Amino acid sequence: MRTTRTATVLIAICTLALAGCSGSGGKDSEDPGSGGGGGNAVSTPRMKIAMVTHSGQGDTFWDIVQSGAEQAAAKDNVEFLYSADKEGKEQAQLVQAAIDQKVDGIIVTLAKPEAVKAVVAKAVSAGIPVVTINSGAQFSAEVGALSHIGQDESVAGEAVGDELDNRGRKKALCVIHEQGNVSLEERCAGVKKTFGGQVENLNVEGTNMPASTSSIEAKLQADKDIDAIVTLGAPFAAASVKAKEGSGSTAEVDTFDLNAEVVKRLKAEEVGFAVDQQPYLQGYLAVDEIWLNRTNGNVIGGGKPVLTGPAIVTAKDVPQLEKYTARGTR
Repeated sequence: MRTTRTATVLIAICTLALAGCSGSGGKDSEDPGSGGGGGNAVSTPRMKIAMVTHSGQGDTFWDIVQSGAEQAAAKDNVEFLYSADKEGKEQAQLVQAAIDQKVDGIIVTLAKPEAVKAVVAKAVSAGIPVVTINSGAQFSAEVGALSHIGQDESVAGEAVGDELDNRGRKKALCVIHEQGNVSLEERCAGVKKTFGGQVENLNVEGTNMPASTSSIEAKLQADKDIDAIVTLGAPFAAASVKAKEGSGSTAEVDTFDLNAEVVKRLKAEEVGFAVDQQPYLQGYLAVDEIWLNRTNGNVIGGGKPVLTGPAIVTAKDVPQLEKYTARGTR
């Protein structure tokens, strides 16, 4: 796995979090069978933490984020509440519902910041610590969040552009599965910034996979010069492989994000490379940060963004990753 030169992963912080923060009041034994880090529950008072994301139905990426958050919650004696809506207005209502429940902390994505910023700032004003994850890093400080945990989307896109150049590609199709999502737009813009060839964006209906597949296939049939398809979420890699087969295209399929299916397709050389932003770590560290802040006044990263990626993953990394994706932690 090759981490890009501009991404910094705070290894010491991650090590502390995954060790269960045993030096901060928790028990120092770790359950070796837990499957993804963390150990027995701490002795600190029970608290309630809500995570509200912009996930669409069936997006496996968020299953991995939740897995990390749930593992940390079990260790930290936290009741973990999860809710999501891909529409900004509805996501804002879910944040308000968490405020009304008087939760001890809120984890939120800012994929559609204009719809969500005001209510997130309201949570901070009410004394509820907020950590932003995954999307909208540039708006995190503005709303008063403790910090942002995720990858720099522009940097991740630039890494993809460089990799496409290394592979000799000339024209890329960047598939956006959620219109208005600032992070997805940043990814495609990053690809355009460093890629020496052409990049064309294609908006698809991300919650309707058959329709997405048909849109990609039609584009490939109409433009035979496309020799790379860049999808911005793991489920759309499989859709693009299917669309490629249906259109007779020879374009390479590459994708952001990992899941078991992507690793399987990397192994079969149906996908060229994937960009790993470690979603499990985003969920895990976000819960841990709120717990640490409430129990010890800590702020991970000193309030600066905590980067969990990007890293370019290829077929050579499959042996290392298979056991983790199989259990849903990568």
